[in-house]
Amino acid sequence: MNLFLNYLAVTALFAFVALPAAIGLVRERRIDRQLRDAERREVAPTEPRSTARPYKVTRHLNGRSWVKA
Repeated sequence: MNLFLNYLAVTALFAFVALPAAIGLVRERRIDRQLRDAERREVAPTEPRSTARPYKVTRHLNGRSWVKA
């Protein structure tokens, strides 16, 4: 039983050390794939000007607010 726990401890430590590297590798491959896809993609047609306008947010204060305007 002691031998099994030793192997389990070594395996857990290896996974603990290797996990950040594996996550970084997967992330780098995803970014590389996205960059490759962006290079291959043709230029998309531009949207009409009415849909391309930024969304404007306005803030209305309530009459019962404690903030004095």
